[in-house]
Order: sequence, then C-alpha cells, then structure tokens
Amino acid sequence: MTKTKRGKAKASLSELLSLEGRKALVTGAASGIGRAMALRLAEAGAQLVLMDRDEEKLGNLGEEIPTAELHAIDISQKSAIDRFWEGRTGRDIDILVNNAGIYPFKPFLELDAAYLARVMDTNLYSVLWMCQGFIRNRIKQGGVVVNIGSVEAIMPFKKDVVHYSMSKVGVITLTRDLAREFGGKGFRVNAIVPGGILTEGTKSAAKRAIMTFDAGLMSDSYNFYQRLPIGRFGDPDEVARMAVVLSSNLSSYVHGALVPVDGGFLSA
Repeated sequence: MTKTKRGKAKASLSELLSLEGRKALVTGAASGIGRAMALRLAEAGAQLVLMDRDEEKLGNLGEEIPTAELHAIDISQKSAIDRFWEGRTGRDIDILVNNAGIYPFKPFLELDAAYLARVMDTNLYSVLWMCQGFIRNRIKQGGVVVNIGSVEAIMPFKKDVVHYSMSKVGVITLTRDLAREFGGKGFRVNAIVPGGILTEGTKSAAKRAIMTFDAGLMSDSYNFYQRLPIGRFGDPDEVARMAVVLSSNLSSYVHGALVPVDGGFLSA
C-alpha cells in the first residue's frame, strides 16, 4: 500500500490485480478461451467454479486446477441452470464469467426454428439465466459479471453465421442493460468482444474448410486475416488476461463497457 497526497491508503498494482479471497465461476471452461480464463483467474488467486458440458475435458482441467469445483452442466437447458443456483446455499461466488457458446455455420435460407433455438439457448439465454441467478444470489453484496461477446455482433464479416451474430448482439445488449439497472446495487457488468482468436473450434473450422475445399470459408478467413492491423490472429490467453483485469479492482470504474480484444479488427 502507498499513500496519496491526502494521506489516504492507495492500493498497490499487485493488490488491485489480485483475486485472492474471491471465487469466480466460468462457463464453457473446459477448452479454448474458457480454459485460458480459468487458468489465469486461478493464477490471480481466485478460487474457481468451472462449468462445461464436456465432462472429460472438464475433468482434465480439474487435474490442472485441483482446488476447482467442477460442474458438468449443459447450460443450454434453463432447468440445469436453475438447479445449480437453487442448490447454491451460500453467496460465495463473487465473479461470473459467461463464456460458453457455440459457433456453428449454417446458410441463412436453411435456418429452422430448432437450429436457431439451440444457438440462442446456448449463446444468449444461458447468459441471461446465469446472470439472473448470480444477481439474485448476491443482490445484497454485489459482484462482477464478465460476458463474452464477438466482433461479429458489431461488424458481421463471415457468411452463414447470422444466428451466431444475433445471439452475440443480445449478449451486448444484456450487458449494457444489466450495467444500467444493477450498477447502483454494487454490480460491475462488462463484456469482452474477441475477434480472430485461434481456438480449437476455429482451427477445426479452418481444417474442415480445407478438407472440403470450401472456397467461401477459406476466402472469409483470408480476408479476415488481411483486415487485422496487428497482422496476426490472437491467442485465447490474450482474452484471458483482459478477463482478469475486468474481474479485478484494477478496473473498479469500468462498467457497462465493451472491450475489444481483436487485434484492431473493429478499427480497420
């Protein structure tokens, strides 16, 4: 601790960034950006509650973070989310990171109600119900919410992902609405807006495009890369670092913000 000119104690940088004594819940934690965030939050000192529908991968992550509390849950099912929060007798979770999502490709003219519902249930409604459970649970204490959006919600670029872009637009709107409504009750709510991040999912999509000679998808990927001012794709850990910042007191006056982690894509 240092002191200001008025003699008040001023937290050091390490103190502001520390998550010691706090508990963070991460959805979609077993792989990709979620896994990277779990590892960095743990490194910052947070106790972790990790959710994913892939029980095997979640267990593997649990071996790396043995103190973590693991929940194999499909959060596209509201009933599963409700059961989790109803069984949460304490108010120990301080930080909620809504990361779980799917990124499927489907031509707009082939969309049907069931397919769209699956995307919206996973990418948007799960975020809404997780936020509702968290805020109800901590309405007298406040807390931190970090939602994961996408550059596609702000500047659609790829074809065949209308459903995905719609779901992420909803995440951004939800973030801003909750920030306005619950900021005065001690909650900080922000969204990270990643773009061009190399995860298992994006690598798999690229490999599939090459294997099937999908010229359209390969062209989209090439054009996306050409648009990146920083000249490279991002790593999940680069998103994770921002999640730590937004979860910590280092960003105590950051509220209702959309923070791009996109190599400059939205500025180009």
